[in-house]
Amino acid sequence: MAGKTIDNAFTARALAGSAYEPTYAGALSFMRRKYSKSVKGADAVVWGVPFDAAVTNRPGARFGPQAIRRASAIMDNDAQYPFADEFLQTLKVVDYGDCLLDSGNHNRTPAIIEREAAKLIRDGAFLLTLGGDHFVTWPILKAHAAQYGPLSLVQFDAHQDTWDDDGKRIDHGSFVLRAVREGVVDPETSIQIGIRTHAPTDCGITILHGYDVEEMRAAEIAEAIVARTGGRRTYVTFDIDCLDPAFAPGTGTPVAGGPSSARMLSVLRLLGGLDMVGADVVEVAPAYDHADITAIVASNIAMYYLGLLAARRTRG
Repeated sequence: MAGKTIDNAFTARALAGSAYEPTYAGALSFMRRKYSKSVKGADAVVWGVPFDAAVTNRPGARFGPQAIRRASAIMDNDAQYPFADEFLQTLKVVDYGDCLLDSGNHNRTPAIIEREAAKLIRDGAFLLTLGGDHFVTWPILKAHAAQYGPLSLVQFDAHQDTWDDDGKRIDHGSFVLRAVREGVVDPETSIQIGIRTHAPTDCGITILHGYDVEEMRAAEIAEAIVARTGGRRTYVTFDIDCLDPAFAPGTGTPVAGGPSSARMLSVLRLLGGLDMVGADVVEVAPAYDHADITAIVASNIAMYYLGLLAARRTRG
């Protein structure tokens, strides 16, 4: 045990490097990364947005960031499958903690999230968000578009999230419509994967429905995503209800007939060709989970984002 420490979230001396502490003990940051309110020098910043006042069915996604961090504790010491390299040895990652929101004044929430996100990406760090319900993606998208220009959107979801919105609603089912209307997202280079519900409009976004995903190989899905985005700057959002409830019961609006976690992780693995500038995983509601299986897959999705980022940086 010589030279080893515990509570790497606080004792780490550098932003890169593995923790090598027991998976069942110690402070729970995301993948044991150092907790810090300074993101200087970081390649990637992980933060939580514990907000679920926009849900239209079961609440509880405000507890998502905690659950995802807890499930990630097992991921650190070894090279993370399927990435060949132990990428945390070189990728500098900070866990910034959570966004502080006023639980009694939801009208302030969008501006608070957008302002904080803008601060975190100002120096070019990759922002990985743990939700929270899907409304939180809206202000985060705005912050990224202000930094990078209009974005391509890759959305893994059972829902299109294009319901009518007067521009003032706090609603997790309309952020895509708003993003297209306000020029934050380019619908001609955007794609949704796993859709299993109807909405009033598709906004011109390509859709791979649940039945399409069921019949396609993972490589075909990934090829469709890379072709649609066409090398443009892309934001990836993963609503955990994209997965079938058998693989992700811990969510607010589950829809039967979705893909497995293995299928979607295989798709993510093949997205190294994306110019991904930011990403999130949202709608994890641990109160409805069983044995943390939803939180576990969500933590793996978040880890895959970091692995793809590290691989892209290695390729130059």
